[in-house]
Order: sequence, then structure tokens, then C-alpha cells
Amino acid sequence: MHLENSPAIASFMKNLLILPLLLSLLATRSGPTTYRLDPAASSLTWTGHAEVGAWAPQGSIRLREGSIVAEGQTVRAARVVVDMATISHDQAQLAEHLRGADFFDAAKYPTAVFELTEFKAGQARGTLTLKGQTKPVAFPAAVAAVPGGGLRLSGTATIDRTQFGINYNSTSFFQNLGSYAVRNDFQVTFDVMAR
Repeated sequence: MHLENSPAIASFMKNLLILPLLLSLLATRSGPTTYRLDPAASSLTWTGHAEVGAWAPQGSIRLREGSIVAEGQTVRAARVVVDMATISHDQAQLAEHLRGADFFDAAKYPTAVFELTEFKAGQARGTLTLKGQTKPVAFPAAVAAVPGGGLRLSGTATIDRTQFGINYNSTSFFQNLGSYAVRNDFQVTFDVMAR
């Protein structure tokens, strides 16, 4: 009897040939990918509003750092850190006031942090820590793949500043403010790159 004609040997050889194929399929199976946010390629624009009239000042703020965990275009987790000392506006006096204790107190609270807890059906949910207080927030967001690898997240978050103890000239806390009243909500429009 010759061993090369044995059915057991033939079966063993066949399985041995299939093993590298299975191993390569398992190795290429994609799992979660962690991306780093790219502050230089990202933009954050804030918009505030007067309570009376159409005045809506707008400026920018910079992303400090962050990361996103995703499987394909499905975001599983994210952490975004914003540098509050970078609040800017064309009017330097307004930007300084916003960075000051009446508003965001950037000297005492230099960052704001968003931690994603769920991303489902184009809606991001998580917690925002702003001026030392952490509150739940939700806002619409879109995710797109970037050629060459990476993700782009975009959308607009509406935030009620009074939830974070920022009550300056809010009609919810002060009366007879007239044209000095500032709306409680402001928006942050974001276009964030992750690589």
C-alpha cells in the first residue's frame, strides 16, 4: 500500500491547502478602525443670536484633538476636544468677552469635550462638557468616506448655553434687557476630518 493513495492523506493535504486561504480571509476581515482628528483640516464655526432683531455674530473656534472609532462609515465612538481659548470673531472685543468669565471662561475651562455615546440614523448622541458641566446633547451629523482613507463628519449642533451655567444677558434669568438680550441657544457648525 502506498501512502500517497490513502484517502486520509488526500483529505489532510486538501485541508492543508485550504488553511492558508482561511487564514488570509480572517486577516483581511475588517474590524473597528481608530482615526485621529486632523485639526488643521477641520473647521468649527459658531453662531450666536440676539434675542431681539437679526444680529447673529459668527466666528470660529479650533479643534484641539480627538479620535473616532468606526467600522466602515458606522461611527462607534468619538471624543472631540475643542480649544476654548481660540474663540474668535472679527470684533476682538466680542471674542475677548466670549472667552471671559461672563461666557466660556476659557482661562479656567480651556477645553470643551464631546464624547459620543451613540450614532444612529444620522443622529449623534453623547455628552458635552462645557465650563465644567457635563450634559447630554444630540444633533444631526453626516459621515462620508474620504478618498485615500479617513472620514469626514459634518453637521450643526444647537447648544443651550444656560444648561452649562452661561447665563449672561439671558431673558430666562434677567428682565428688561431690551436689545442687550442674548438668546440661550447657539450653533456650532462642524466639518471635521479624521485620518
